[in-house]
Amino acid sequence: MTQRRLRLAIPNKGRLVEPTVNLLRGAGLVFEAGDRALVARVQNFDLDILFVRTNDIVEFVGDGVAELGITGLDLVAESGATTPQLRTLGYGRCGLTIAVPNDSTYQSAADLSGLRVATSHMSLTKRFFRESGIKVDVIPVSGAAEVAPRLGLADAIVDLVSTGSTMVVNGLRPIEEIFASEAVLIANAEAQRVHGPVFDSIVTMLGATLAARDRKYLMMNAPVEKAAELEAILPGLESPSVIPLAHDGMIAIHAVVESDQVWSLLPRLKSAGASGILILPIEKLVP
Repeated sequence: MTQRRLRLAIPNKGRLVEPTVNLLRGAGLVFEAGDRALVARVQNFDLDILFVRTNDIVEFVGDGVAELGITGLDLVAESGATTPQLRTLGYGRCGLTIAVPNDSTYQSAADLSGLRVATSHMSLTKRFFRESGIKVDVIPVSGAAEVAPRLGLADAIVDLVSTGSTMVVNGLRPIEEIFASEAVLIANAEAQRVHGPVFDSIVTMLGATLAARDRKYLMMNAPVEKAAELEAILPGLESPSVIPLAHDGMIAIHAVVESDQVWSLLPRLKSAGASGILILPIEKLVP
């Protein structure tokens, strides 16, 4: 019997779609994904990509419909599933946050004791207030929780916040974050046991792509006597590479640094004697 291709379930709508597709393509997977595509066949890997509702991904992976899935960490936690989490992916960051009307006097979660709190994240919200020893009436809503206080349905809400702009528009202010979320790669437990080496390859593939996004490759020339001073300035994964040049007394120094440190490093490197500095992107990086 021919074994079916592995399946990876990813969101078909919402803020995780574009960064997820970009990550998979950046990792080297070749596939076509139209706006209405349900399945995309990866041409250079034994994998099919399923485009499904974000809220269904945890269940799909848990039931074995897909061996792997990319979804929000908040949805994994909300489901209570014990689905193995292979790695976080560094995008789609947001916080499940308690918010109240701007004109209210509430300043902390404790101030909501005895009041009504509306949310679509029932499990996480109830767990937070229960563990905090704060008694509230948690009201389920299926969509736009932000309007609940204005409609008189609740005194506060618990909802995902990324930029906070939606809350501002609806006259709300955050008072406490109760759960931090981001995109996460999950796996079916049985499939992980059977396909462990393949899963490891996928995790390495995605991890190398993500690591490369956050770093730059620096190349520079310098007098040999400046090597120790420049090496002390350069942070990185390991010691920088030092290569003798054709001109006596000159060396080339190569180093990998964090992207957000590059512009603060350049003046210090130049002052320490570096010249001909090149800043190059990194396609993949396996630490």
